[in-house]
Amino acid sequence: MKTGFIGIIGRPNVGKSTLLNAVLGEKIAITTDKPQTTRNTIRGIYTREETDTDEGCQMIFLDTPGIHKPRTKLGNFMTDTAITTFKEVDVILFLVDGKIDKGPGDKYILDMIKDIDTPKILVINKIDKMNPEEFREIFEEYENMNIFDAIYGTSALEGKNVPQLLDKIEEFLEDGPQYFPSDMVTDHPERFIVSEIIREKVLLYLEDEVPHGVAIEIESYSEEPTITKIGAVIYCERKSHKGIIIGKQGKKLKGIGKSARMEIEALIGTKVFLELWVKVKENWRDSDFALGNFGYKDL
Repeated sequence: MKTGFIGIIGRPNVGKSTLLNAVLGEKIAITTDKPQTTRNTIRGIYTREETDTDEGCQMIFLDTPGIHKPRTKLGNFMTDTAITTFKEVDVILFLVDGKIDKGPGDKYILDMIKDIDTPKILVINKIDKMNPEEFREIFEEYENMNIFDAIYGTSALEGKNVPQLLDKIEEFLEDGPQYFPSDMVTDHPERFIVSEIIREKVLLYLEDEVPHGVAIEIESYSEEPTITKIGAVIYCERKSHKGIIIGKQGKKLKGIGKSARMEIEALIGTKVFLELWVKVKENWRDSDFALGNFGYKDL
């Protein structure tokens, strides 16, 4: 069986988590149209089982936080996490969604990876939003750099060219052990996925009203034969944000809870009783203790 680790890197909001979900055929990474949605490295496991005619393949994808200039300790943690991935993988997927001058982050990443010996594949994502001439210009700009072993255009949202990309990745992998069971799509525990689902719904419901100063802590998680009872706290950085999250007569918090509950039920396959509370923890993104508490760094 061919096996290997693949790092997905790129600027915030280029579609890294959407691509991972498209590869796996199910959602394990939250996606919004807001940058820096992913905070931890999300590991997704793609397995094609061995048969009489197929040696099989297992790819472990690491979806990293978007690389950006950090402004807080949380930002430093996110960027360090992404950069560390370069040293741990067998193949690097670098996602872009436009020409280099679209964002300074692309040039920053190129400078970091250009001299790394690891095989590198450029993925031009969101081709569903480009005309052929736009795609050709982006393709040629990167091809002329002679940095990448292959260049692919994809629409992660529509799943376009994702199977072809997987075939190319496999060419760079070597025979090795099967690291995870065939039916496993992520090594993260359910509690982590549940907290990420809640955080996604907060981001979606609040639009631009509250910045990314939101963290989720699962306080209780009780599995019973016919129902799973979950208690979670939504932490924000300011008292004014607490009121926005709760909303008039609690409507926003109820909407967040209902939307999260429905997705969690689909994930774990049982009825869910979900209780949400909102608490203020000022400036937690610059607190080492709070970052450790929320799982973003070792305490």
